[in-house]
Amino acid sequence: MSGQKKRPLEFSISGFPEYLPQYRRVEMRWLKSIAETFESYGYANIETPSVEAIETLMAKGEDVDKEIYALTRLAADSASSEEAKLALHYDLTVPFARYVADHFSELTFPFKRYQMQRVWRGERPQEGRYREFTQCDIDVVDQNSVSLAYDAEMLEVVMTALARIEVGPVLFQVSNRKLMQGVSEWLGAKDAQVLARLIDKLGKMPREVMIERLRAECGLSDGNAEKCLAFADIKGSFAEVRARVAELGVTGAAAFDEGMAELDAVLSRVESIASGSVRVEADLSISRGFDYYTGSIYEARFVDFPGYSSICAGGRYDNLVGSFIRRNLPGVGISIGLTRIFTKLLKEGRIEGERACPTQILMANLDAAAGPATASKAQVLRARGFSVELYPEPARLDKQLKYADRKGIPYVWLSFAEGDQVKPMFGGEQRAADAASFVPETPAVP
Repeated sequence: MSGQKKRPLEFSISGFPEYLPQYRRVEMRWLKSIAETFESYGYANIETPSVEAIETLMAKGEDVDKEIYALTRLAADSASSEEAKLALHYDLTVPFARYVADHFSELTFPFKRYQMQRVWRGERPQEGRYREFTQCDIDVVDQNSVSLAYDAEMLEVVMTALARIEVGPVLFQVSNRKLMQGVSEWLGAKDAQVLARLIDKLGKMPREVMIERLRAECGLSDGNAEKCLAFADIKGSFAEVRARVAELGVTGAAAFDEGMAELDAVLSRVESIASGSVRVEADLSISRGFDYYTGSIYEARFVDFPGYSSICAGGRYDNLVGSFIRRNLPGVGISIGLTRIFTKLLKEGRIEGERACPTQILMANLDAAAGPATASKAQVLRARGFSVELYPEPARLDKQLKYADRKGIPYVWLSFAEGDQVKPMFGGEQRAADAASFVPETPAVP
């Protein structure tokens, strides 16, 4: 591949994204914007190690052992060839739980944190799924109980963050775990978790197959299986959802009524801030993480790519740190799958690369004897906030101008015995300049 031009998403190692500078600059700008949004709501940044003890990572249960990359030394001798004890973290939730447990006495609750780090997951690479990727997480945890207001704040924060980086039309779908629990009781299902997992597969199998599985695995009659699917089809504003639930006649389940009240409280806050590019609706088919989430649950997807994986997800959980400390610390959190968003938009041609080089001013090198003075002027310009590069060796001016043009550097600084001048590379007249007072022409330097 060394002699060929790669497309933006041709990675040297499958499942491990890397970008050309013009796209990496966009990703870095996004990360900065997201961090600023998180902090504007009072979330404090933490960073945990890339590795955790394997027993820590296994605390979440499920089949995480299939996803974990364990660490061993390539040249380990026989004396240290015992089973690996450390592994790369596969998400940011478990490291956060361990962090809270370790620093419990030093934290102020409710504790609001955000993390923006890479994670590693051993799965088969495909579109939207990578072995190394960046997540942007926020969580709030508190002792004994956490305010329902934070369930709404989660949505408000990430909706604001995605709108600011202009990722295009996104739909946030919101439900509540208690609704599925209540419907399970209403329908007389044998196992609410099995019911939820089946509903989560809606759209991935024919309707008649789903009905047959609801009968066989949940013990539902044909009529109740149809009611279950009718329930899962309900979506829209809270007012629309409430009306359709009433038509369906869901009754007799306290958990359902509690879930509806919580869903109302969340949506009443965020429906008003939804914009044309980032919308929100209730969707009662959302049933992810039934054995993990206990209240509000969220998913977000691209409107233009409905078959693509979710780009943002989260929810409320009962006890974050139960595996690490004898404290009851419930919480609510949400995660932005930054790499999943970025790679999809890049593939679809919806990300326009920025200048690959951050340099704003190239200091031309026309005379070796003037080097110290030129370097001093460069320092003055840097202190004023400009990104400045010095051409390394004396060379013909046309060669240096060609270098600046190829890198997209907008200004070239020329030092002469009679004074300094600056040459705009993309329009404008060459003019006298002084490092202490130089001001870019309009439009401003990118």
